This record gives sequence, C-alpha cells and structure tokens, in this order.
Amino acid sequence: MIAKYKIPISGIIFVTSLILLIAIMPSFEKDMKNRPVYEKLGYVPTGKIMKMISGEFRWFLGEYYTFKAIIYYGDLKGKELAGKKVNIEYYNLYKIIETAVILNPYHEDAYYFAQAAFTWDIGRVREVNAILRYVFQYRRWDFKIPFFLGFNYSYFLREYGKAAEYYKKAAEISGNPFFASLAARYFYESGHTKLGIIFLKFMIKGIRKKDLKNIYEKRLKALEAIYSIEKAVKKYKALYGRMPGSIAELVKKGLLKSIPKDPYGGRFYIDKYGRVRSTSNLKEKKNVRRSS
Repeated sequence: MIAKYKIPISGIIFVTSLILLIAIMPSFEKDMKNRPVYEKLGYVPTGKIMKMISGEFRWFLGEYYTFKAIIYYGDLKGKELAGKKVNIEYYNLYKIIETAVILNPYHEDAYYFAQAAFTWDIGRVREVNAILRYVFQYRRWDFKIPFFLGFNYSYFLREYGKAAEYYKKAAEISGNPFFASLAARYFYESGHTKLGIIFLKFMIKGIRKKDLKNIYEKRLKALEAIYSIEKAVKKYKALYGRMPGSIAELVKKGLLKSIPKDPYGGRFYIDKYGRVRSTSNLKEKKNVRRSS
C-alpha cells in the first residue's frame, strides 16, 4: 500500500506565488523599460510578501534591492550636485530599502544607506529609526546601529532620554567609553553642531560610493563653518555680556579670521535667538526652469 503524501499549504502558496511572479515578470520588465528614466526605480512588493515567496533566495534578493537603491540614488544625487534637475522617487526608494532589510537584515549596506538617504535631506527620521530597530534585532553585535539611533534621537528628534539609552548600548557593545560620554557632552556643551560633525566624520569613513561621500563631505564643511561661528559667538557673549549683532562684528573684534563660506551657496547669519543659520538652510539649490 502506497502512503499518501500531503503537500503543506505553505508549499502550495510558495509554488503558486512563484509561478505568478515568473508569469508577470516579462510584462513588468517591458513596462519599466517604457517608463521615463526618473521613474525607473518602480514598485517593489512589501518585505513580508517577498520573504514568503522567495524562501532561501531572500538573502540574495535583499542584497540585490539594496544595490539597486544605492545605484539609483547615487546616480541621481551625482546629477543633482552637477546642477541637473532630478526627480527622486523617495517613497519607492524607502519601500525598497524596507523590503531589503526584511529580506536580509544582516546586510550592512541597507541600513547604512537608509541612514544616509532619508534623515538629512527629507527628514524621515522616525521611519529610519524603525528600520534600525528592526535590523538591531538581528545584528546585536553591531555598535553602529545604536550609535545611529542615539544620534537620530538627539540631533534630529531631541529625545535625549532615548538617545542616552542607545549611546549606552553602543558603549556596552563596542567597549568604547566615547559613546557613554557622548550624551553627557551633548547636554552640558552647546554641542549640537559638534555632535553633527562627529557623526558626519564617522559616516564618511564608512561610505564607499564617491557620490554619497561627496554629499556628506559638503555637509561636514557647512557644519564646521557653523561651529566656528558658534564658538566665536560664545566668546563674544562671555566678553561683552550680550549677543553680537552680526557675524561681521565677530570678525571686527578678532574672534573670527573671516566670515566662513556656506558650501551650499547661502549666507550665514545670527538669528534673533542667537543661533547661527544660513539662507540656504544647508540644502542644494533647486533648479527653476525659465519660461522662454
């Protein structure tokens, strides 16, 4: 008597999904080729669906989506820095990285890219933190993840309790007391800008793609310029008991050698609260098409 073999439901779902995926790929590829270049990033199914249908291939697929996102973003940001008008699909870009980390949470480039692309330029800090927290469940040995979380909570969100918690984790994992002291330095010094400089230097060391590195080096120059003005403002206030009326006054009093240049093409100034600002808001200038 031949024993009957029951195919598990999960197996049926996997095979059916795989057949459907293979069936729609030719038309999907044709559609993607016919779309304008700036839209070619396209839609990717959610990570949970892809994880279910890809099985053991999910590790490779996660790396592939990360590579696709980095190439797409790096190419367009390079064109933007060259003064060309670009249209970045930030929503689809985020969904691709979200899918990539669900498929392969061990791939370092995915969360590193999320931190680089979605915090400074478009301010999606909480979404990036969600990715970092997910990845940290798997990469418990990686001190960079709690370091990024600590930075995001302090620098962008100003949630200092959570920042301190993650810096503590970074210190425990790495054995480096620098992370343990970072939050304290942040509270007791006017170190918001200084913390940004420390973080950017750390990021630049880990970025391999030249276009992305150029973006962060430019922002680093801007923060270093701001920090030099902030220190001069602090000295001025200690000497004269009031805030300076302008940056030019700091130069006149010998507290600054010259007025630093904003690499984004703006002009630094001191606002009514004594904060150093720039007319550029530290963002690339948008190209405006002129009507003929």
